[in-house]
Amino acid sequence: MQPICAAAGIGAAWALFEAQWVELRKVETRVDRLPPELDGFTILHLSDFHLGTASLNGRTLERAVAWSEEEEVDLVALTGDLLSRRRGRARLTDALRRFRSRHGVYAVLGNHDVDEARFALGTKLHEDSSVVVDIRGKRVQIAGGGPAKDWRWRKLERLADPDADLRILLFHFPDVTQWLAPASYDLILAGHLHGGQICLPTPRGKLRLEHLRARHWEGVDETPAGTLHVSRGLGTSFVPFRFLARPEATKLVLRCPSGSIQ
Repeated sequence: MQPICAAAGIGAAWALFEAQWVELRKVETRVDRLPPELDGFTILHLSDFHLGTASLNGRTLERAVAWSEEEEVDLVALTGDLLSRRRGRARLTDALRRFRSRHGVYAVLGNHDVDEARFALGTKLHEDSSVVVDIRGKRVQIAGGGPAKDWRWRKLERLADPDADLRILLFHFPDVTQWLAPASYDLILAGHLHGGQICLPTPRGKLRLEHLRARHWEGVDETPAGTLHVSRGLGTSFVPFRFLARPEATKLVLRCPSGSIQ
């Protein structure tokens, strides 16, 4: 019994450590319609802070914010589950103040966000709405969907601006790509899955114990609806542990189809 208890204690200690071990990633990805003028366009994609819970999630957010202060980007995209308990609002407000970007911070809500998240985010929040920003002489649309998973996808299709040179959609759930018409958006940013949060190694790959099934767990995938990036997120939910699913902050560097990716 003692060896089993010792192994369990070591495993729990590692999982608590991994939950704070933020991976700071720079990912170059091709976007089919990206104009040459926007080659090298950068986005800091963050998700799933789950602030206010009994966890160390505030530490992971602090690491990501500090990185953003070093690595200025064109825009910051936050894809939901940011504030799970109202007591985390002050930390969210501080992070929003400190993020550095040339063209603003844009956010959507997730299924765990409390009402105070709307007040903290203010005009940065997009719920089935969008904005078009002139960047390097090109029209960049940033659209955001609300946290509901049912009928809103139809509204998201209608939001897509056919005249925009680059269409970006923020949505909490990655499976939005299954609902949208082909080529609705050029880039779709999502979170929600935490990379499984607690994963077990098997001969067939990771057995992911949170959300169990998904088409797109993490990273970049090409889908008919558009290029998808799924963040593993920064926080934890239900238990303050991660295993084989480190929290992440991702700096996306967009490249034209004809450009080289290093």
